[in-house]
Amino acid sequence: MTRSDDSTTRSGPVLVTGGTGTLGRPLVDTLLADGVAVRVMSRRPRPADDDRPCEWAVCDLTNGVGLAAAVSGVRAIVHCATDPWREVKVLSRVVEAAREAGVAHLVYISIVGVDRVPFPYYKAKFAAERLLERSGVPWTILRATQFHDLVAAVTNGQRRLPFVLSPAGFRFQPVEVTEVAHRLAELVRGAPAGRVPDMGGPRVHTARELAGATLRAAGRRRRVVDVPLPGRTARAFRRGGNLAPDHATGKATFAEFLANRKSD
Repeated sequence: MTRSDDSTTRSGPVLVTGGTGTLGRPLVDTLLADGVAVRVMSRRPRPADDDRPCEWAVCDLTNGVGLAAAVSGVRAIVHCATDPWREVKVLSRVVEAAREAGVAHLVYISIVGVDRVPFPYYKAKFAAERLLERSGVPWTILRATQFHDLVAAVTNGQRRLPFVLSPAGFRFQPVEVTEVAHRLAELVRGAPAGRVPDMGGPRVHTARELAGATLRAAGRRRRVVDVPLPGRTARAFRRGGNLAPDHATGKATFAEFLANRKSD
């Protein structure tokens, strides 16, 4: 790993790729609340109702259009944009642009278990990690477990079915996305740290438990059907390859997430 001085001693904003996404938006808000200058990268122009005190850079990471301008003058990058089909190619573009611009710190958000679960997207994230490690750009990698939002979406996406399918034997350790955003904000304000400890939610649940809790919170009555899945990926999930029980640093529980969402 290449190290540099603390990024807070350098001028220029922090660039957040995917700055309008599930993780990017709370990260931008956290950095702004901490008094950090921020440049948001998005594929779309700035919405007329977005009056946050941040810069805006329009960039399409699938082809790199606008990328050089987006990274120009930034002191650090947090790469929150993700593309299940082009993860490595997209990160390679960001790395090259960061290298050419002399960016002092690149923070990458990854997933717990990318080196243990042979799910295609996880394999792409692991390959992206390896690319960053060899890039020569000063870097930090944080792996997190699944966000509460994603876990709930798996059940809510089946709302038109008379039942909910749940992978038999799977367990998850969901974490609150805003807590991950706070951790990333802390990391990007500091010096490049390499692979930092994983971040997981406070509790491990079976997939069936999470599906049932999501249904109850929505006031829906559906039967949860356990589906046994074959293959290496399913076995890795059943073994807990996606879990970080020794790094249960998240505080907000899945039940709290559901309750807060219901009250909004």
